[in-house]
Amino acid sequence: MAGERLSVVVTTFNNADTLGECLASVAFADDIVVLDSGSTDATRLIAERAGARVHEQPFAGYSAQKQAAIDLARYRWVLLLDSDEAVPAEAAERIRSALVDPSVAGYELLRREWVFWRWQPARARLNHYVRLFDRERARMSGHEVHESVVVDGPVRRLDAIIDHHGERDIEGRVDKANRYSSLQVRDRHTREPRALRLRMVAYPMVAFARYYFWRGHWRGGWAGFIAARVHAFYAFLKYAKLYERRISRRRGEHGPVEAERHDN
Repeated sequence: MAGERLSVVVTTFNNADTLGECLASVAFADDIVVLDSGSTDATRLIAERAGARVHEQPFAGYSAQKQAAIDLARYRWVLLLDSDEAVPAEAAERIRSALVDPSVAGYELLRREWVFWRWQPARARLNHYVRLFDRERARMSGHEVHESVVVDGPVRRLDAIIDHHGERDIEGRVDKANRYSSLQVRDRHTREPRALRLRMVAYPMVAFARYYFWRGHWRGGWAGFIAARVHAFYAFLKYAKLYERRISRRRGEHGPVEAERHDN
């Protein structure tokens, strides 16, 4: 099938348990780039065996690291994946079809989530992200966490669902909520929302209701309930840590220094 050539870019750090499936699912691409940030497991070997071009640089933050990987791509059109994501055959076919004659600057892809011990319910709402784009008209947002692709031009949602394996247990999800909430506080170093105490009390309830009811995870049994509770805890932590920072600044103190950690 003729059309635009495609580069797939993936950032990695100790992702040997998921990277093989990720790269095998994009064997249809014309170019695969893996940017590693110092893995000590078999990540680099797996990438090399899959035929990827493997580069390494110290972790520069989620957004900056992904931008560096995009800059290494050989071709104009890029599919950006996390190392714990995979592209099913049906989604691969739709991506190839979209690249025959792309009429937009980027495409949003839908993402199905693995929630602890099961896939999210079929009728639960799917997240969607810009992952397929013309890199000459796109860039990473620059955020510390929840980074996204910003496209200068029209974007269309493609009916293609990728799989996200994510955290396999509750401990991993809670750990991620703790780390990401700290990164969000750092992202807000010049901004602080109003009514922090009210937000700390009310917003976790809103976050739970939105995830569990509006997005349909109530259909996922106890896995959906636990995931919604962790999501609410994450919402609480964001505002609790901002409030802690406010109190520390008033006392002329600095907040706790967190060790640099990352995953991909």
